[in-house]
Amino acid sequence: MKKIKLVNVLLVLALTTTMWGQQTEKQLSLNDCIVGALKNNLGLAVEVYNPQLADISVTQAKEKFIPNLYFGINRQETNQPSFSWIDAAAQVEEKFNDYYGQLTQEIPTGGRFDITLYSYEVETTRKFQTINPRFGSQLRFNFTQPFLKDFGFKVSQREIHIARYNTEISESRLKQTLLDTIYNVEEAYWNYVGSIEYYKVMEHSLKLAQDLLAKNTREVEVGMLAPIEVLTAKSEVARREADILQAESMIKGTQDRLKTILNLSAKEDIDLTKIIPTDTPTFEEREVSLEEALTMGLQMRPDLQTTRVDLKNKDLDLSFAKNQLLPELNLQASYWSPGISGTQLLFENDDPFTGNIIGTVPGKSSDALRDALKFKYKNWSLGLTLSIPITSVVTRAQYAQARVSLEQAQANLQNQEQQAFLEIRDAVRDVQISYKQVQAYKLARELAQEKLEAEQKKLKVGLATNYEVLLHQRDLSDAQSSELRAVIDYNLSLAALDRALGTTLEKKNIKMTEIWSSID
Repeated sequence: MKKIKLVNVLLVLALTTTMWGQQTEKQLSLNDCIVGALKNNLGLAVEVYNPQLADISVTQAKEKFIPNLYFGINRQETNQPSFSWIDAAAQVEEKFNDYYGQLTQEIPTGGRFDITLYSYEVETTRKFQTINPRFGSQLRFNFTQPFLKDFGFKVSQREIHIARYNTEISESRLKQTLLDTIYNVEEAYWNYVGSIEYYKVMEHSLKLAQDLLAKNTREVEVGMLAPIEVLTAKSEVARREADILQAESMIKGTQDRLKTILNLSAKEDIDLTKIIPTDTPTFEEREVSLEEALTMGLQMRPDLQTTRVDLKNKDLDLSFAKNQLLPELNLQASYWSPGISGTQLLFENDDPFTGNIIGTVPGKSSDALRDALKFKYKNWSLGLTLSIPITSVVTRAQYAQARVSLEQAQANLQNQEQQAFLEIRDAVRDVQISYKQVQAYKLARELAQEKLEAEQKKLKVGLATNYEVLLHQRDLSDAQSSELRAVIDYNLSLAALDRALGTTLEKKNIKMTEIWSSID
């Protein structure tokens, strides 16, 4: 995955999106609503931070293998009473300065390598010194490598692997949030469209009743019908007017639901905004193979991806805990070169016990440093240390805990796969059944239309009653509503199938290609 720089998802859609300006009405397609929800959804905005934080953790974990450079300087002066005849003074004064520079490097095999350059200078009032002041330097190479506990690439890079796995988990959870958000938008959008279309059906039904009422009123006025027929028609008109009110309430409710998902209330006055959907539900058969759907779902579902990556984490924890049960067997190797210089004191008769200094041979600190860098005096050491703990109760408990956690994660993955199978089967079945329901309700609506037309013709020649026509009008209205609901349910079943398979982003041509550099 490319490094996530900051928060929000750049969405590449096939259709041009509508600008979200201040206006009392908005014409919005389904894609417009999806884009708006992904931009304005607060829960999604919070979730998008997690991959960024996880990616930072990877960078932080990698710092373990970045060389570290250390510098130190120390200056010390001491003044203390003499307690030895060798000092040959009532008090001893000493000046000591030292400097060092060190470069350390962690090695992927679990070892450590460091280079240290150390220098010092000391000047004292003690007697019987042959070099005073004295300068010293040492160049030292140290190497430590474990062979049992803490050995190996997997152990030394454990934090890096965990950070990378956590990044994958964060990305999968973000994808799941995207899938849920998009599905919620589709559900709200199509339900809103369905409520609008239902209102149109109720409106048409009301018009049919009103037309029949007008016809009956005229015929009663000329004496062709009994007044009771007008009362029957008026009652039906009142009933359908009540249906209109219910349909209006449904529109407001579904529109408010859509506005909430789009977070429009946080952008503008929700009472002044009316959403006008531009998309209509389609009815195109989609061939779905259960076997292919199950295979695709296992590969694409982000919840399963999350659990599989978490399983890798648990396996890594178990390997580390198992390694910590081993005894410590470490190799230590050193190679160093010292150097020494200073002002040499010349005593009478070459006897420092006389205390008579007859001359000096000056020396410089650079001479000691030169000898150390040229390896004039070569030294080395090589050793193995074995450490076997008498008891390892805590370590064994950690190993047992890691093993049980791994087994639990494996069982959880199996359970999630079974739940995914069930969800995918249900989603495929819903698509197939919904498609057949649309076909059945379409046929029922066509037959109801034909029956109403036939009854209206019979009414004109006196072979049918107004009551029978009203009943057939109700049947047509019910059939139209059922067909409409079936089409909406079919579209929602397709959306639910895409979410169950984890393929919504691909179906909608939405790509998380890069992260915006900032949030406005």
